[in-house]
Amino acid sequence: MTIAREAHLVDLVDPSGTSIGEATVEAAHVAPGRLHRAFSVFLRDPASGQVLLQQRAAVKTRFPLRWANTCCGHPLPGEDVRVAAQRRLAEELGVTGVPLTPVGVYTYRAEDPATGRVEHEYDHVLLGDLPAPDRFSPDRFSPDVFSPDAFSPDRFSPDRFSPDVFSPDAAEVADLRWEYPAALLAGLSIDPARYAPWLAGVTGCLVEHLALEQPGGR
Repeated sequence: MTIAREAHLVDLVDPSGTSIGEATVEAAHVAPGRLHRAFSVFLRDPASGQVLLQQRAAVKTRFPLRWANTCCGHPLPGEDVRVAAQRRLAEELGVTGVPLTPVGVYTYRAEDPATGRVEHEYDHVLLGDLPAPDRFSPDRFSPDVFSPDAFSPDRFSPDRFSPDVFSPDAAEVADLRWEYPAALLAGLSIDPARYAPWLAGVTGCLVEHLALEQPGGR
């Protein structure tokens, strides 16, 4: 699936986010990179405030095995960003029906030192709350990828999700964990090489939005 998506089209944009053309995923990521529309989704546990992080699969053509936000992708030219994000949540994680709220836009450029591919994205940041009844069952995951021995309170809690809600694709996702936004920012400052290069920026958009949700926020 990851290789096949290299032939999909993306929406090329100018610095203001206005569409100016289209290119394949592969062509848009060849150095020096072409600015294109993308999205980054955070799913949040509304009870704890933690957000779900994804470790990108080893077969990813850009920044494999780096930790990133819950889900990333590109809308097709002319496709609504939230519709595209819902599609990718279903494809990567088996998650459907979670409303998504725009929380900001982050523009960045980063070259993968391992592959030479370039991310140059006008990145729409989206937030979704998982419904409170949804909980996680460890038998939903492939034992080759998701080891019960790796469970910890901030990662795979046995009552975290329903098997009917969560089903990661092992070809896309190497691992998952829950993290508080403040702890994530601390980790990014201590060891940035473990994380996708866009994660600090999109987390900054998220934290700013969360501050506005608090009493007394602007």
